[in-house]
Amino acid sequence: MANSEEEAKLERFLEWLQVNGAELRGCHIKYSDSQKGFGIFASSSSTQPSDDVLLVVPLDLAITPMRVLQDPLLGPECQQMFQQGQVDDRFLMILFLTLERLRINSSWKPYLDMLPTRFGNPLWFSDVDILELKGTNLYHATELQKKKLISLYHEKVEPLVKKLLILDGDSQSEVSFEHFLWANSVFWSRALNIPLPHSFVFPQSQEDVGEYPSTSHTPETDPASSNGDKDIQAQVPGASSLGPGDTVWVEGLVPGIDFCNHDLKPVATWEVDGTGLVSRIPSSMYLLSVAQQCIPNKEVSISYGNKGNEELLYLYGFVIENNPDDYLMVHYPVEAIPSIPFSDTKGQLLEAQKAQLRYLLPKSALNHGFFPQTTSKLRESDEKETVRSCSFSWSGQRKMPSYMNKLVFPEDFMTGLRTIAMQEEEIYKVSAMLEELVESRPDEQPSETEVRMAIWEACGDSGALQLLVDLLNAKMMKLEENSGTEEEDARLLGEACCDEEPRDWDGRRMSRNKWSSVVYRRGQKQLTRLFLKEAEHALHLALSSSDHH
Repeated sequence: MANSEEEAKLERFLEWLQVNGAELRGCHIKYSDSQKGFGIFASSSSTQPSDDVLLVVPLDLAITPMRVLQDPLLGPECQQMFQQGQVDDRFLMILFLTLERLRINSSWKPYLDMLPTRFGNPLWFSDVDILELKGTNLYHATELQKKKLISLYHEKVEPLVKKLLILDGDSQSEVSFEHFLWANSVFWSRALNIPLPHSFVFPQSQEDVGEYPSTSHTPETDPASSNGDKDIQAQVPGASSLGPGDTVWVEGLVPGIDFCNHDLKPVATWEVDGTGLVSRIPSSMYLLSVAQQCIPNKEVSISYGNKGNEELLYLYGFVIENNPDDYLMVHYPVEAIPSIPFSDTKGQLLEAQKAQLRYLLPKSALNHGFFPQTTSKLRESDEKETVRSCSFSWSGQRKMPSYMNKLVFPEDFMTGLRTIAMQEEEIYKVSAMLEELVESRPDEQPSETEVRMAIWEACGDSGALQLLVDLLNAKMMKLEENSGTEEEDARLLGEACCDEEPRDWDGRRMSRNKWSSVVYRRGQKQLTRLFLKEAEHALHLALSSSDHH
């Protein structure tokens, strides 16, 4: 339950939204739980709008890079840094959030006060909690990201925010790394990629945009500035080639809409309304119910996209048990290439094929392998025709393997592994095939597909699959060495779930961070085991078929 302080914050925020032209039509915002914070809930059916529009927020209220560059206090400082390429548009918004949280008289206070003060992503983990991730991709990624953020804070953020606070007449507020970390987490967990109407980003004149929201200290017309449109074109990445009817994709935060939490079965989606035809508010974003019927007081969720637990934990600070969108990242370390035999030749061949050495293997791919977990319809993104022949004399000599349609590893990744695993005689074969090609048409280099075909003809799959088995075994060893087996993780979670609050095996309450870490790493161990089983079986078939010369 929300306490009276939370209720007062909510009251101020709702008033602020209303003053700034937002309309809650078929929903209300209320406290959800300690993990989610505030959420959006359907109103009782009597007030349900007939057009399924639940909430409308004018885009004037969005925090975008253009807004930051037009801000009277921040704008002049950021313009030059931005135009010289010293900072990107995301940095601008994170800087804006850092500053506004510290400013005593910020007009954004009612919104910022509603946001969580701490986050569940690994950047906020204690030194003890972070050890739960040891051996996973996230452990390394978090270490790197934290170092990067600390140096960015000391080099750019701290001096700039101190200077701006003094300019603002505030000598009391002290900026710390945690303020910047907070702003970084707010941005990454709440930003949307917004398709803005061209006319909104580049208004013809002040009048086109309408009144300024009354609580703002900044001209809320965003990009309308005395410098005219030319400077603004330079401020919006990729916007210079666009015409008046086009859409400009811009990342930003939309207060109100950003209180929607994620669900695998969302009941709403957001849309942009340039003309006001749908929402009756031009240049706005609205929340649209896609449910057959809204159940009164049920939380209104949206989908953050098909994201695995690795991404959910890293960006949003939560995980989903048995996440159907989970994936395993497998990669061959690029730094190891110089030390392999014939590394120069292999490096050139990898480049010629645009081969991938890092791949995300989706859990859903296992449904179409040798050992399907469940039978489900193939996702469009998983459906990819594997081409292994071209119209050249040496093409088609190698028999297509019988297991082709059961192989869950993408051809882009397989061709990279084949190249890394090539033996000396296979390299000579490939060179001979490609030379024959070049001789037949001296003006043309072999295409990406032709290089792939030559490597497939010379190598088959056994070398690539053996390398993949080795990579997956090494991954499993690293995971288990650091945090035990999949079964041990399952036991920890089983015992934690017997209670409302997750608890450790010895009865102590299990922290949310530990619980998330165990769910994530258990999923990684499970996927490693299942993909390893697929790779070993494919290797067995490749070695026992004519693939093995």
